Amino acid sequence: MPRLELLAPAGNLLKMKTALAYGADAVYLGIPDFSLRVRINDFDLPGIKEAIKYAHAEGKKVYVTINIFAHNQHLKKLPAYLKQLRASKADALIVSDPGIIMMIRELWPKAEIHLSTQANCTNLAAVKFWEKQGLKRIILGREVTLSEIREIHQAAPKIELEYFVHGAMCMAYSGRCFLSKLLVKRSANLGDCAQPCRWEYDLSEHRLKTGGHAEELELVEERHGAYLLNSKDLCLIEHLDELARAGVTSFKIEGRAKSVYYQATVVGIYRRALDSLARKKSPAGIKKELAYLYSELETKLVHRGYTSGFLLDGRADQNIENSHNKSAWEFCGQALDPKSTLKKIKSLKNPLVFQVHNTIRAGEEMEIIRPDYDIIKIRPERFWDAKTGREMTEAHGGGGGQIAVLELPRAVKRVGALAVIRRKII
Repeated sequence: MPRLELLAPAGNLLKMKTALAYGADAVYLGIPDFSLRVRINDFDLPGIKEAIKYAHAEGKKVYVTINIFAHNQHLKKLPAYLKQLRASKADALIVSDPGIIMMIRELWPKAEIHLSTQANCTNLAAVKFWEKQGLKRIILGREVTLSEIREIHQAAPKIELEYFVHGAMCMAYSGRCFLSKLLVKRSANLGDCAQPCRWEYDLSEHRLKTGGHAEELELVEERHGAYLLNSKDLCLIEHLDELARAGVTSFKIEGRAKSVYYQATVVGIYRRALDSLARKKSPAGIKKELAYLYSELETKLVHRGYTSGFLLDGRADQNIENSHNKSAWEFCGQALDPKSTLKKIKSLKNPLVFQVHNTIRAGEEMEIIRPDYDIIKIRPERFWDAKTGREMTEAHGGGGGQIAVLELPRAVKRVGALAVIRRKII
């Protein structure tokens, strides 16, 4: 079996560093002008250059998204952008538009091109067509089933196959949705989706009420809300081995707009799962490990309920009851480099310095998540302000957040920068 790649999203440099620290082999990112993330996307061209330099120093890869369905106005900026990406040594470009693929071939002939899932590649003939165009990898549509993946790989074994294994699902066919453009004039296919599929809609039901006599008729209207377009989130943690055997070599996580906590948790869990499969544990041992990791995804993150999507039986599931679940745990901080931030407190033997993201209080049950999804359980009785050295019983996020310090038990190994912390809230 070839080397399996774990591919993670990156909405900014910190998210990228977090994903790489937690075991991603590669990340995908892009600037708002050409990618499908216009909002909550901090990358510009200098930022992409910095990201590529950092990733390459870590022995990791960066794939740049140019996967909008472009209009004439977008093409004017593209040649200069491609020139800069070429100089930055981006590892591959993720593209959906045939015209953009043609321009890339003219301006950067040796560029590695991956076909975006937005291109809706769902069958063997399409895979062979794109293979003839010189593309190295196909990111299959989420609608492709496991048996179809297997058939595609057997008939076209040289082309790489990538598949989404975790994250939000679109109610439309791999993102071909016009609701956002219709309702709020924000185009999903230009990266500016307002996600109307996540909204609650009022439904009206009209029916005739009779009193037993044909002439006594009353029109009754009942109203209630429903999230009728709200797809459950994809979670294939228990099907990675089946996907690998079917021919998938890159396992993709969705979520460029999600937090660093989401990055650390999901990437760490999938890294641990892939490593467990590679170590070839007993079937019972692997089943137990994957069941534990699934339960962590289910209980420690906010999500819309999980589904295996189209993979097994050709259907996806909707969560019409609510917009999302309420997790019992909340992201509350991310570890920083103690050498650069710990100035006022010198007496602590095993300090953990962290940026506070949500309010924490002394005595609360907390967990520190290290790479490989290694969990440290703590219940700190006090904190210190890293800037003043003042002792605190609580610390707060917002407005940049406080930088706090707590002392770990001596038996706990030092926690490196970028580890994330969560607290139990229910």
